[in-house]
Formats: sequence, C-alpha cells, structure tokens
Amino acid sequence: MTNTVLGLLRHGQTDWNIDFRLQGTTDIELNQIGIDQAKRAGKLIVGSEWDVLLSSPLSRALDTARIVAAAAELPAPIIEPLLLERAFGAAEGLTYAEYREQFPEGMVVPDGETIPELAARAARLLEHIAATYPGQRVLAVSHGAFIRKAIKLASDGKFPPDGERFGNASLSTLIHSTRWNILDYAPHTLGGPKAD
Repeated sequence: MTNTVLGLLRHGQTDWNIDFRLQGTTDIELNQIGIDQAKRAGKLIVGSEWDVLLSSPLSRALDTARIVAAAAELPAPIIEPLLLERAFGAAEGLTYAEYREQFPEGMVVPDGETIPELAARAARLLEHIAATYPGQRVLAVSHGAFIRKAIKLASDGKFPPDGERFGNASLSTLIHSTRWNILDYAPHTLGGPKAD
C-alpha cells in the first residue's frame, strides 16, 4: 500500500503577522511580501509531486493556495474548513503581549477555541486526509497555530520545540502508513532565510 503524504504550507505574510497580532478566524489579506512569498513557494514546489491542493477558507490561505497553484501548475485548491486557523475569539486583533496580559495561561478566551478543541480538530483533519486521500500526496495551505498542533500530534509532541515559530510560506511534510509521522520538519520560509 502506498503511503499518504500531507504537506502543510503556512500562508504568506499579512500586516498582522508583522505586528505579532492574533489573527485567528479574522480574515486578514496577504500583504505584498506575503504575495511574493507565495509566488516564490509556487516556484519551489514541484507541482507533479502533489495530487491534491487543499486550503483553509480564509483569504490569506486561499490566496496563497491560488498563487502556488498557478506557479506550480497544480489543480485549483479545494476549500477544507478543518484547515481553518484556531479561533482566538475576543483576543483576535491583540498583540501576543496584550493577549498574554489580558488572558493569562489557563484563562478561557470568550468565543475562543481551546487547545483541546484545536487538537481534536487537527486530529479530525489527519483522519480525514488518511481516509479520503489514501496513497495520495496532499498539499494543504493552513495557518501557524493549526499547523503547529497537527505536527505536534504527528510527532507525539517532539516537534515543534517550545517557542519555535513557523515562517510564513514554510512547508513541513507528514507521512501516513499505519499512523502519521514527520517526513520533513521545515519551519523556515521556503526560499527565505532559515531564521525568520
């Protein structure tokens, strides 16, 4: 049986990324750097190595997916709601410093998605990919917090290390035979500097 591969590509940069603001499900568009990152990623991704392209419905991910599809000659992206970013509820729009101050660790954010809820959704996505696309190579455009949780699940908590951020337009890859494992952990921006 052929293994299933899942590439998790983070969307390109937005202005809120620059300001270290929690975006969550707020629909913030790519900025020009983000568009350029998506174009560069599309040139580096070999379209023939992927069978399916999925995307979160948020415009920063969907626009990244469309740009990558055009550059890498991939089929148009299929919207997959499970790839949506973690909902930060009342904390969306706050900087990380403001978030930590207003919502100390363990405090529930009104209308936010808890870490256990995010983990459950990431597990559903991994199950869905394995069941729906067996033996295929699936490229999925998503978001930092969601990708972080999916990788944590697939690596049994080994990756990512605490405090390590995923660069915009970074691509890490998982593989599934009987369970999900890390194939390539690469948190840096494709075609960009290693530390970002």
